[in-house]
Amino acid sequence: MSKELNKTYDPKDIEDRLYEKWENNGYFHAEVDRSKKPFTIVMPPPNITGQLHMGHALDNTMQDILIRYKRMQGYNALWQPGTDHASIATEVKVIQALKEQGINKADLTREEFLEKCWDWRKEYGGRIVKQLRKLGSSADWQRERFTMDEGCSHAVQEVFTKLYKKGWIYKGSRIVNWCPVCKTSISDAEVEHEEQDGFFWHINYPVVGEEGRFVEIATTRPETLFGDTAVAVNP
Repeated sequence: MSKELNKTYDPKDIEDRLYEKWENNGYFHAEVDRSKKPFTIVMPPPNITGQLHMGHALDNTMQDILIRYKRMQGYNALWQPGTDHASIATEVKVIQALKEQGINKADLTREEFLEKCWDWRKEYGGRIVKQLRKLGSSADWQRERFTMDEGCSHAVQEVFTKLYKKGWIYKGSRIVNWCPVCKTSISDAEVEHEEQDGFFWHINYPVVGEEGRFVEIATTRPETLFGDTAVAVNP
C-alpha cells in the first residue's frame, strides 16, 4: 500500500536523509584512479569567524554544479573542502567573546589563549561545515582540511623558506594599515575607509636674516612648521 504524499513539500523529510545516503555511500569521495582523467576544485576555505553568508552560498553552489557535471562526464572528480583560520579577524572575534565572559586576553598566557582559539574553531568551523552540508555540497568530506592543520602549516613554512632563499620574499619599507588594538598590521580588506573634509592652511615661514619677511606656504599639515628646518623654493 503506497504512502499518501503530503500536500506540501517538506525538505526536512527528504534532504537530510538523502544527503546522509550520498555521504555514507561515498559518492563524493575520490581516490587516485589512473584510468580516469582527474578534475579537481579546491574550495576557497571560508573563514571560521562566524557563519556562511549569501556570497558563500552562491560561490559553493556554482562549484557544486561544476563538480557534479564533471563526475557525470566520467572524470575522477575531487572537490577538496576546508576552512580558513582567518588569523586576525578570528582573534578579534575570540577577544570579543572573552570580554563578554569578563575575561581579558592580557590575563591569559599564550597557551591559554590558543586553547580558546581552538575552542572557537571547533564550534564555528563545525557550524560552517554543517551549513555546507545543508546546502547539499558534494565535497569530499573525508579529505576536509583546516589551514592550521599540521600538514598545511608545514607546507606554508616550506614554500616560504624556498621563496625566501630564491629572493622572491624580502623585507621592505612599506606604508601599512596599523591596528592600535590588535597591535599588528592589517590588510586593506580589514580597513573601513572614511572620507573626511580637509583644510588648507596658509602659514608664514620667516626668512632668516630678513626680519618681517616671510614665505607663505599652503599646506594641509600646518603642524610640520615646528619640525621643518628649511623650505625649498623653485627660483
